[in-house]
Amino acid sequence: MLHRISLIFTLLLFVGYSIQAQEDGWSKPSITDEMTISPDQNKKWKMGEYGYSAKPNSALEVGLHAGFFQINGDIPSQIPAGFGLGLHLRKAINYSLSWRVGAQYSTASGLDGRESSVAVLKLDNRSVDFSAYDDSDRLYRNFTAVNFQGTFELIANVGNLLFHQPRNKWNLYAGLGVGITSVSVNMDYFSGENTPYDFSSVLGEENNADKRNAIKDILDGETESGFENDRGVGFLDNNGSIFPSLVGSIALSRKINKRVNVSFEQQFWLQSFDKWDGHIYRSSFDQSNNSDNASYSSLRFGINIGNFDKVTEPLYWLNPIDAAFNDIAALKQRPVLDLTDADADGVVDMLDQELGSEAGCPVDTRGVTLDSDGDGVADCKDKEPYSPPGYDVDNNGVSSAPSPLNESDVNTIVDSKMNALRSSLVNTGCGEWFLPMIHFDLDKYYIKPEYFGQLHHVAEVLEKCPDLCVTVVGHTDSSSSNDYNKVLSYNRGKAAVDYLVMNYGVSRDRLKLMYGGEEDPLVKNVSSSGGREVESQQYMNRRVEFRVCDDSDFDMDMPEAGSRKNSGMKSSSNSGNKNSGY
Repeated sequence: MLHRISLIFTLLLFVGYSIQAQEDGWSKPSITDEMTISPDQNKKWKMGEYGYSAKPNSALEVGLHAGFFQINGDIPSQIPAGFGLGLHLRKAINYSLSWRVGAQYSTASGLDGRESSVAVLKLDNRSVDFSAYDDSDRLYRNFTAVNFQGTFELIANVGNLLFHQPRNKWNLYAGLGVGITSVSVNMDYFSGENTPYDFSSVLGEENNADKRNAIKDILDGETESGFENDRGVGFLDNNGSIFPSLVGSIALSRKINKRVNVSFEQQFWLQSFDKWDGHIYRSSFDQSNNSDNASYSSLRFGINIGNFDKVTEPLYWLNPIDAAFNDIAALKQRPVLDLTDADADGVVDMLDQELGSEAGCPVDTRGVTLDSDGDGVADCKDKEPYSPPGYDVDNNGVSSAPSPLNESDVNTIVDSKMNALRSSLVNTGCGEWFLPMIHFDLDKYYIKPEYFGQLHHVAEVLEKCPDLCVTVVGHTDSSSSNDYNKVLSYNRGKAAVDYLVMNYGVSRDRLKLMYGGEEDPLVKNVSSSGGREVESQQYMNRRVEFRVCDDSDFDMDMPEAGSRKNSGMKSSSNSGNKNSGY
């Protein structure tokens, strides 16, 4: 029997430790709104709109238990008198109270080493035929009880009311409830078929363990005599085999992790039934003064069932005043309201990001002195609070940007542009024509689609003036070395010539290809500091021009390839039909 119980304990222990918690079982629990029975109430509580947090949804505990079961009646109990095993379900009602239902199987047996007369046994079990014995014979009372039991208890615990730590490792609880027992009790008074035992070898011996062992050796271990409810007490079954009980429990629990806990529990069964051990008489003259009771000492393993993303541990493992303590700690961490404004800028020092702002200078909502144009000169000292971006400013915040254009300046620019346009008109002998100019991206020589129209215009001029010769001159900006730029300007001019020849059938001998590299920029003295303005100026210099051929114009050979040394540009990939630049 002990081996069997030890095996059960080992199995329960293995099951308990093999189930791991989903998160740390010792740190402060994190209870989300969705883990409560009323998420809306919990949200309002967190926002200070409701006085109480919502009750958490807690896990259901499934328990397994095994231990020693003992009946305390007319026959003295021996340890171990029997064993029991079963399971239970436990659910928290609140932080201190929970309900528990359980079912278990148990056995118990007893042997009285004191002699008892056959006359007393006839009183105990009137339905048993003791005629094989003489009334003067002495027998030894014994019994074996097999029980199936069910319980319902209310459990009160005290171990989770903590003032100095977030979680409890130990828990003490007590329970009170009702139980029902279905019992089968039998005795061993005959060897075989109504054959009496011969106890002459042990009669008169002192009642001790040796004598009881000797009696066991005489008994064959086959129980054959059942009991009857001779007292006529009305239980659930008239024969007394099913009866109710008052059940009390007290236990000490230890949490292993968030999922598993283990408890040592002592349980007591009280009822008004005096034949649980098969006997009610102590002598031929008196019955037992008390009914038979039972006790059950067990080791229990509780396993919390549920997804810890949606439920908490059972409430008897949570601190009920944890939320209040957390709120108190949060209040203590809040800074004391201090409305001091040392620099008198209208922003209190608690929020001021620039303590000591200069008197009289306006500040923003952070207490930082205003600098509307971001030029590093505060508005209160800036003589030009909204300087145009991209220009250097002096100590007074005045930018180096040119003065705004007046009407005279605009007229001068328009006249200049019109004169330039007139000068671009060429007399070809078959009328005056405008020869355009096309531009290129940095370090590229493919024709951009937006210039297809200009090249179409050049082709139209050549078609209408069949005797006309056009010189195509490529140019670059000053970004790379001059040798490299000569090759790039040659490639740009050649791309324009090839486009006219391939797309419009212009005879190649009517076009003269020349190049100038970076030596003849449209925009001179371009700054090297970069920026959008500089890029637009350089873009104007990356071009191909068209003009009527002069007598001195001729097809220039492709120059030797040069490097980009000191170009300051990243390498460009050159592939495909776009004729990418070097």
